[in-house]
Amino acid sequence: MTKQTNGFLELGLSEGIVNAITLKGFIQPTPIQAATIPLLLSNNVDVVGQAQTGTGKTAAFGLPLIDLLKENQKQVQALVLVPTRELALQVATELISYKGEKKLFISTVYGGQSIQTQIRDLKKGVDIVVGTPGRIMDHMERGTLNINHISHLILDEADEMLNMGFVEDIEKILAQTPQNKRVLLFSATMPSKILDIAKNYMGKYELIKITPAVLTTNLTEQIYYEVAAKDKKDTLCRIIDFAEDFYGLVFCQTKIETDEIAQYLQEQGYEAEAIHGDVSQAQREKTLAKFKKKQINILVATDVAARGIDVKDLSHVVNYSLPQDAETYVHRIGRTGRAGKTGTAISIICPSDYRKFALIKRIAKTEIKRMALPDAQKVVRKKIEKLKAKLFQLIGDGEIEPYFELAHELLGGIDPEEMVAALLRLHHKDEFNPETYKPIKEVRSEIKAEARFDKERGETKRYRKSFDGESNGVRLFVAKGKLDDMTPRKLVEMLQEETNVPQRLMDQVKVMEKFSFVTVPQKEAETIVKHFRRTAGKGKRSLVEIAKD
Repeated sequence: MTKQTNGFLELGLSEGIVNAITLKGFIQPTPIQAATIPLLLSNNVDVVGQAQTGTGKTAAFGLPLIDLLKENQKQVQALVLVPTRELALQVATELISYKGEKKLFISTVYGGQSIQTQIRDLKKGVDIVVGTPGRIMDHMERGTLNINHISHLILDEADEMLNMGFVEDIEKILAQTPQNKRVLLFSATMPSKILDIAKNYMGKYELIKITPAVLTTNLTEQIYYEVAAKDKKDTLCRIIDFAEDFYGLVFCQTKIETDEIAQYLQEQGYEAEAIHGDVSQAQREKTLAKFKKKQINILVATDVAARGIDVKDLSHVVNYSLPQDAETYVHRIGRTGRAGKTGTAISIICPSDYRKFALIKRIAKTEIKRMALPDAQKVVRKKIEKLKAKLFQLIGDGEIEPYFELAHELLGGIDPEEMVAALLRLHHKDEFNPETYKPIKEVRSEIKAEARFDKERGETKRYRKSFDGESNGVRLFVAKGKLDDMTPRKLVEMLQEETNVPQRLMDQVKVMEKFSFVTVPQKEAETIVKHFRRTAGKGKRSLVEIAKD
């Protein structure tokens, strides 16, 4: 890819940065990037950016930030606040990939990691710190993190930090930063408390609001199967076997996973090959040529490697692993259902994917149907029907006449059914035996855990559902509120201290006058409820219970 064809050059980024992101496959900026990057590079104004999660906000602030910061400063130049440990790691990884050869040091600080390790890293000299508000506060109080000289403060996913009760921490952090810093605030929504932060702690700022596009494709049927992680490979095989005529892409998250899945499919007798960033250009072209000629019908790929693949008649796209964001999901599934032809996009979902999947569904604004995975009997019946269809097609085409004489010779004195059975056994072995398929247990969403709580307590309840009608964790009632000097931060810290459930798994924290609410995943909800039921003592009400509807 030549520099002239990379749209990021037109935004004013340096050649070194553009070279680094070209290697990542970044060619054209997203709307939030196109609006934000030139503004950040051209003047020193503060920025409030509103755009949906998954639209490229990290690059929108990260690329100009890397370009603007100076090398060899021996002090923290930029602080990035994020709501969760996972996002801290994700943002830091992205920033590192943007900097190319530029000598900037980036470190993460978050709860759950050894604070001594973080202190050692900070002492070495760090240019950019990415962290969660609670752990940032810890380091500031210990004197191991000095933010008195930062030039940039970025609040990423500000509305999520608000939902998790971090507003007080954010305000304390902002109060200890220099007056002449630049503040960049990014959020999917703009509740009044976030606008209050902008008003109180930012100077004159530019508001950039990106209207969400309708990310749908009408010609693609979108479905998903819920299975355990250990059953993903067998699920993929069933999907391929049950398809009428599978010709598609299987998307994986990493190069290692791509190679692993392609090799597994080959071992099972499928015509599959892999492409990813480590595949040479010559091998890539050879593989793509075979795929376009349908010499192979399955291409296992990473998102970056799949860029530039132009095949208009794909029947399927399979998300073996979910992408990181909704935009990538839409790009993936848009590779089928082209040129007026229908296609099918299938996602294989494990329990650990529920939250990310719900977010993708919300942002993509599309219906993705939950389907029951076909059992072994149905798969085998489908394969038999496909074999019969191929045989009837051969008979109808008249291409079997040269084989009549050989067929007559083979059938001499032998029952025709026995001969057909022998040929099937010779060429298909156990392909039509349902017992060769491993049993795959159906996995239901988190509502199962709630039913289990009901059984234990002898009660019947309805539980809160998420925006998509699926369970979005379990809502807990806590019998402490503002009158007990409880705050969102104190609540999550108390729950973590009592049960060892990480604070990052606690969401939608709401502290009322006499009680509070918090939402956690099903497994952690069970842990918390059992702990407080046990510590309450016989006959006494537990401090934490499942919230009633």
